[in-house]
Amino acid sequence: MTASKKRLIINADDFGQSSGINAGVIAAHQSGPVTSASLMVRWPAAAEAVDYTRKQRTLSLGLHVDLGEWMFSDGDWVGMYEVVPLDDVNSLNKEVARQLQTFHELVGKQPTHMDSHQHVHLREPARTVFLNAASNLNIPLRHFSPVVRYCGDFYGQTTQGVPLPDAISMSSLISILRTLPYGTTELGCHPGEANDLETMYRGERAQELKILLDPQLPTIINSLGIELCSFANLPES
Repeated sequence: MTASKKRLIINADDFGQSSGINAGVIAAHQSGPVTSASLMVRWPAAAEAVDYTRKQRTLSLGLHVDLGEWMFSDGDWVGMYEVVPLDDVNSLNKEVARQLQTFHELVGKQPTHMDSHQHVHLREPARTVFLNAASNLNIPLRHFSPVVRYCGDFYGQTTQGVPLPDAISMSSLISILRTLPYGTTELGCHPGEANDLETMYRGERAQELKILLDPQLPTIINSLGIELCSFANLPES
């Protein structure tokens, strides 16, 4: 991908999972640099999230496919819940199709992009299922898009769930922004206002939101020659 500009999509995951997460995503969009969000359609707060996007159409909305959640405990990943077995291709196809249908029923249109909770689509057989679904809709799939590079460095835990607060500091975010390549990059984030959900990633959400709402951030982004955009207005090149 060749491009003469540095474009940035700041995408908030887990939109719709709880009211506290919704409040954080909305604040980070209204008063911060978040331009897109990924919706979890299986959760009761999804309707509340979609209601906001109907009123505020500047937030592009993708599908955050939810197939389960796992927590690292005693040296191993332990399932908190599982929607379908990740090794069952038939069940995966049906569940991804079901969540896409639910998205369309809630939002009234197709998602602008696709990804998955805890990146489960990186492994087969989910990978092929997701690639086929995204290809059929002609939308970017996180990690596999030829036009949008993904950056997950703004995240407050290690790969084993150990707290990593320095990764969601202002200095860390500035470092990410300074090393942004030319072309379009999606930067993932997980803002939230209330610790109202029993999940692996909890207290870090408020810290992310604090950084995203820092009044200096827009000036920093502008000074680095970065153009904010969303999945709804991807450039041609």
